[in-house]
Amino acid sequence: MNRRYVHALRAPVARLWAMAAALVVANAVIAPDLLHGTRVTAMANLLAPLALAALAGVPSVLSGGGGLDLSVGPALGFVNVVTVAVLAEHGILSAWLGIPLCVLLGGLVGAVNGLLVAYGRLQPIVATLGTFLVLSGLALVVLPQPRGGAPWWASFLADGSLGGYLPHILILPAGALVLWAGLRRFGLVRLVTAVGSDQRAAYTSGVHVPVVRLGAYTLGGVFAGLAGIALTALTDSADPTAGKQYTLMAIAAVALGGNALSGGRGGMLGPLLGAVVLFLIQLLLSSAQVSSLWIQVVYGVILLVALCLNSAPRSGRRLRVTAARGV
Repeated sequence: MNRRYVHALRAPVARLWAMAAALVVANAVIAPDLLHGTRVTAMANLLAPLALAALAGVPSVLSGGGGLDLSVGPALGFVNVVTVAVLAEHGILSAWLGIPLCVLLGGLVGAVNGLLVAYGRLQPIVATLGTFLVLSGLALVVLPQPRGGAPWWASFLADGSLGGYLPHILILPAGALVLWAGLRRFGLVRLVTAVGSDQRAAYTSGVHVPVVRLGAYTLGGVFAGLAGIALTALTDSADPTAGKQYTLMAIAAVALGGNALSGGRGGMLGPLLGAVVLFLIQLLLSSAQVSSLWIQVVYGVILLVALCLNSAPRSGRRLRVTAARGV
């Protein structure tokens, strides 16, 4: 068999496509109405916040330095709270103003993380753990109890579909992917990957490493802002504790998607498919009436397995290089 074909089959994305297909079949067997029109829209609403949270975790990981962003969940939860408790309550109901403000808020959170990591020289996991706690506390200060009353555009995103087939909520992840593609075209993604692969080599090549890393964290915050909008559309309300659950799922989706948590290797398609697989697993467990208490256990196991699968090829290449050098 052609070596390139074998390598493609072993790639994380190929495995994820196969897993997603198998899970769709399994879900369809347990719940035959899975692909009915109204059910598809409901599932898209459930998937969108998770998919965007996974995308939000990619830029910081790709920039290297152990860039796990633990604040993704609270960031999207804080955007959800501000949307209902501040924007809607003060009459800021226009989609042309409300949505950009939510995205800007997410970007500001990401920029704070970037400043702490790139210029404050803090370890990413420590810096983002700090913002995790700050945002969790601020969400409770702004909104101590869950509350309804989301803006009209949140309901528009959650209800209906374009042409009867494409749920409105998918506009948000599509927008995130278009933004990523545009930044790739202008070279920012390449710079982030170069910094994540070898920071010293990137610096000696003239790359301003702190600025690039700041941009990566800010971009992750923008995606978290979109995830907060998706969460608001899903719940049509705000809950100060709802966002935390997405942190572990986002990290698991990024690792499952084949992105190296050490940085410099990966993209958006793998984590996006990873989020789809996690969602389909959750859907399968729910359809099979498995206790929801097991879902976090399953996510943890998936994360460990993904980390082992990601590290195995790199370890194998390292051993081959060492053997070739005769060390």
